[in-house]
Amino acid sequence: MILEVATINIQPGTRAAFESAFVEARKVIRQAEGCGRVELQRSLDTEGRYLVFIEWPSVQHHMEGFRNSPLFQEWRRLIGPHFAVPPTVEHFEVAPL
Repeated sequence: MILEVATINIQPGTRAAFESAFVEARKVIRQAEGCGRVELQRSLDTEGRYLVFIEWPSVQHHMEGFRNSPLFQEWRRLIGPHFAVPPTVEHFEVAPL
């Protein structure tokens, strides 16, 4: 299992609209093969900054499966207009300790 972490900064004054759009976008991405938990967290320190956490079985499920699908286009149509800058996306795995 990997964790996709996206940092999203939205345009000023679009908080309510973005969060409402994310509710719909979440329904879209949950249809993607392998998509697990989808979580949105809002920064308490930086206005308009969010973290999105999405669990996938592999990076390929995200990058090749979801990103190359019509679901990704719908996801971006819903939340993309709110972006102030392109999101930063990284993938993480559990570190064996």
